[in-house]
Amino acid sequence: MKKVLISGAGVAGISLAYWLRRNGFTPTVVERSRGIRDGGYKVDIRGAAVDVVERMRVLDQIRERVTDVRAGSVVDGKGRRVASMNGDTFGGRAHGDAEILRGDLLRLLFEATDGVEYLWGDEIADLCQTGDDVEVTFASGATRRFDLVVGADGLRSNTREKVFADDAIRDLGYRVSIFDVPNHLGLDREELTYVSPGRTVLVYSTAQDTGAKAMFLFADDAPVPADPRQYLADRYRGEGWEVATLLEHMGDDFYLDTLSQVHLDRWSNGRIALVGDAAYCASVASGQGTSLALVGAYVLAGELAAAQNHEQGFAGYETEMREFVTANQKLGPANIKRMVLASKAQVRLSMVFLSLLSKLPGKDRIIGQAMKPLHRAATVISLKDYPVRCSRA
Repeated sequence: MKKVLISGAGVAGISLAYWLRRNGFTPTVVERSRGIRDGGYKVDIRGAAVDVVERMRVLDQIRERVTDVRAGSVVDGKGRRVASMNGDTFGGRAHGDAEILRGDLLRLLFEATDGVEYLWGDEIADLCQTGDDVEVTFASGATRRFDLVVGADGLRSNTREKVFADDAIRDLGYRVSIFDVPNHLGLDREELTYVSPGRTVLVYSTAQDTGAKAMFLFADDAPVPADPRQYLADRYRGEGWEVATLLEHMGDDFYLDTLSQVHLDRWSNGRIALVGDAAYCASVASGQGTSLALVGAYVLAGELAAAQNHEQGFAGYETEMREFVTANQKLGPANIKRMVLASKAQVRLSMVFLSLLSKLPGKDRIIGQAMKPLHRAATVISLKDYPVRCSRA
């Protein structure tokens, strides 16, 4: 059986380990953190990705752990709800889509990979391809050989940096920050969004969390400085609503990065390939990062199992995934311009439009029309039924 090293225990990496083992491979996952990363922002599983998790036999468990966000509202600087709608409409969910906290999803996927070897607290330090395998040197000093290596290590992929182009990341000109906050607003499975020129803030509570989470999205193309907390505070200084209070709670879970995509002409090089954000990050603004990871892992494992060799498998993976990736990456730049408005005039017009829309009897249908590009992108791929070589999972 082929031995495959997967770098990264995120959605893509764990899902790939599951499917590789189902198809008779021997996967090993190396992850620099000490265990599964709990917490995190809420993520959506849409379209073809719903079929993937159903085939993984975890869909029922996911539905038991959904965020159950029941309502979403846009608020003004004084906290008044300008427009409100149900949670699924607000989040653009339809056709059986599911929303879950990223940490909860990771835990469910990890539990489904019983028997897979995990190397916690380590990472790849060096890679050397030979004709027959890949020699891997780990940061711990250990050296092992694998038939294939797959980088599933995110936007800032260590694997991609070592093997592929170093100019693959495209900064979209925005920044994103996420962290836990106390639920001082008393939200009950509700999401609130505050919008000002060039800056947006979201805060929400879920059925799975007694606290709340905040997301800050803002236009900026300057390099992220060494003190990201001060940088974020400076960008939102003087804003209304609850922004100042939220900024007081930038704790250990604080995250800030560029809003970026990854674009590569190919996702494999010899015996080394990429999957998920490492290969084709679509950005948070696309709403499809998790779905791309789930579908990409399923297709990569299936194509490798169906092929005569890894060259054919990697080629089949790219052929099956390229249109799906392209369609979903197009969502990011378009969506972020609607999420972060450039001027006071745009903000005023948006508030008036949303206020009127929220009062119309057919608002769900109107918003559904606006969300059609997302749903088309989520279903543009037709999943193959790959033969399962091994019943273990």
